[in-house]
Amino acid sequence: MSDEPQTQTPTRTRVLPTSPSPAEAAPPRAGTVWLTRLLVVGLVLAALNLRPAITSLGALLEEVRTGLHMSGGVAGVLTSVPPLCFAVFGITAPRLARRFGPGAVVFAGMVAITAGLVLRPFAGGTVAFLAASALALMGIAVSNVLMPVIVKRYFPDRVGTMTGLYSMALALGTSLAAAATVPVTGALGGGWRAGLAVWAVLGAFAVVAWLPLVRRRGSSATGTGAAAGTGSGASGEAPALRITRSRTAWALGCFFGLQATGAYITMGWMPQIFRDAGVSAGTAGVLLAVTMVMGVPLAFVIPRLATRMKNQGPIVVALGLCGLTGYAGLHFAPAAGAWAWALLLGVSNCAFPLALTMIGMRSRTGGGVVRLSAFAQSVGYLISIPGPTLVGTLYEHSGGWGTPLALMAGLMVPQMIVGIVAGRDRTIEDET
Repeated sequence: MSDEPQTQTPTRTRVLPTSPSPAEAAPPRAGTVWLTRLLVVGLVLAALNLRPAITSLGALLEEVRTGLHMSGGVAGVLTSVPPLCFAVFGITAPRLARRFGPGAVVFAGMVAITAGLVLRPFAGGTVAFLAASALALMGIAVSNVLMPVIVKRYFPDRVGTMTGLYSMALALGTSLAAAATVPVTGALGGGWRAGLAVWAVLGAFAVVAWLPLVRRRGSSATGTGAAAGTGSGASGEAPALRITRSRTAWALGCFFGLQATGAYITMGWMPQIFRDAGVSAGTAGVLLAVTMVMGVPLAFVIPRLATRMKNQGPIVVALGLCGLTGYAGLHFAPAAGAWAWALLLGVSNCAFPLALTMIGMRSRTGGGVVRLSAFAQSVGYLISIPGPTLVGTLYEHSGGWGTPLALMAGLMVPQMIVGIVAGRDRTIEDET
């Protein structure tokens, strides 16, 4: 009998080392931590690059127009190109993501943005300038769609936090390019070409950050089982989704479009509203900057709050009421309460990060998020195209801001209605 324990003991000792697989998985986890941190950095850098190509041009549009002998009509078309490109090119993102992977497409998007920003200042004519701008906007469009997908796939249990982080970085990039382009241009000698080209440096940093992530795409950027499962499940279920049959998808697309309309109108016309009320040009510019900067801290807070709620309708209503109050204030006391209205409209514009968060929450799979993100953003940007032009037309024909402001305030009502529908606790898979 003394031999039996000896034969059983080795058997038990062989089982024990094989059962605690986490100990054997320790080295991959160390690599996973490094890749996860790199992915976070990549998300932030990518988000920082999603608006400077647009806002830097807006700051120097008059100089660009003069330097390229651009007509007023072409300059007007140039300002409406971004949402059109976002809608047209964004719809291609799901197919590209299925073929190459979302990380590889975002990397290609960063390359396109950087290349466009490098080539644009060297354009000798209007056509070349528009082509280089379109290249950058193409990269922005596909990256716009796939950022929520990256978050859903690799951070499924931190959707709110990560959406808030990259939304905050996007708002920061928007504000930074708008505020710093003119001073940087002056520091570089005053030429608009150098003032536009400098933003390619930021794009180059994003390319460098995403390169190692793309090389590891086969083993998943984070190496987590959840992430891999989300991705694989997505690819199997996505083709079965008929997104146009989803009431939630249409509501989310309309919500995205109406909030984008309000944001573009605010950015394009708010300084003129203040100037017509007697506010100086410099102060009007600062008020716009205040409105835009509000998106930096709130873009981090609102998504985290949204993911803790089953229904995001109350947040939609709160943001809408801020917008209604801000537009009413602009009508009745534009100069006296200028700072309050700027703050309220800045809060209202934070419907953008809320929309991005809901895109990640309204589908159970990574593939569903790809399709929903492409659909909602493409529909949304198409809806937003006529808004600023319509406001300008109403302002010109009415001779004041009463009618345009009534339109702006009126749009907040359907925005709240479709936002409430989009914020319900359900997924597109439930409806398709």
